[in-house]
Amino acid sequence: MNCLSFRFGGKNHFLYAFLLWLSVSNLYGQKQVFLFSYFVDNGQDGLHFAYSRDGLKWEAIREKSFLTPTLGKDKLMRDPCIIQGPDGTFHMVFTTGWHDQIIGYASSKDLIHWSEQKDIPVMEHELTAKNSWAPEVFYNDQRKNFIIYWATTIPGRHSDVSDSENEKGLNHRIYAVTTKDFKTFTETKMFFNPQFSVIDATILKKDSWYYMFLKNENPKPAEKNIRVTKSKQAAGPYPTVVSAPITGNYWAEGPTAITIDDYVYVYFDKYRDHQYGAVRSKDMTSWEDISDKISFPKGIRHGSVFEVSEQVLKGLLGEQ
Repeated sequence: MNCLSFRFGGKNHFLYAFLLWLSVSNLYGQKQVFLFSYFVDNGQDGLHFAYSRDGLKWEAIREKSFLTPTLGKDKLMRDPCIIQGPDGTFHMVFTTGWHDQIIGYASSKDLIHWSEQKDIPVMEHELTAKNSWAPEVFYNDQRKNFIIYWATTIPGRHSDVSDSENEKGLNHRIYAVTTKDFKTFTETKMFFNPQFSVIDATILKKDSWYYMFLKNENPKPAEKNIRVTKSKQAAGPYPTVVSAPITGNYWAEGPTAITIDDYVYVYFDKYRDHQYGAVRSKDMTSWEDISDKISFPKGIRHGSVFEVSEQVLKGLLGEQ
């Protein structure tokens, strides 16, 4: 009798059951897959995906976009941020244009078939607001709602920073709304107001802390690097005295973070070098630059990383 023999009531019953459980556990344990939502060029053709099984090698799923933008003055879909809610629905927010006071939203059950795109008028009440850039959405498990946050410049509203001709007077802070259903939203509130121009915030929960990665956008002297701050509350407040740069001697923006095995990986756009970079850490204090260990599709721009099931990936690949 071999080790997989099974007889109800026999002495091999429990051994078989254990081996069966172990094999199923191993099977599902091998199914983790990570997706990266991103845009190319200026975002005019819409939503793209890449996938990876190890967080290092990323492959584009197809050249054609999965969703074409319909909103805003410029009809763009930049900075697509996607998360999966508790009910399995995927929620995406995105930048609709360079000078819009809205952000875009759409939802999907499978990342292939999408709801009608709708605008969320997050800054229309601020008549002088110059933009609504790089929105992100995060599920707050403490309050059972979603936090949507983004960067906006309101002239004269915040402490001055040294400017440059290229910045065109932009001086960003992070604002936010919350929602439970993506139909009604709270009033727009200040979310993060440091003594520097800040864009591209993203939140990751690890253990009992909520870490917010962000870009110091100050131009003089040029910072253009990724920093981190943390809070016990997803909704903050987050200390405005942030870490030293966790990125290196290059300009970086658009961080997105995920936990893979023992590491937290933070991916970002080395936008002047036209390539992607990454750092990782086990203790959230010491960061290893692994930009030379990763590969991304050519032309990938700012997006978000998240985990999905094998079934979702197969659907995107057209294998179902």
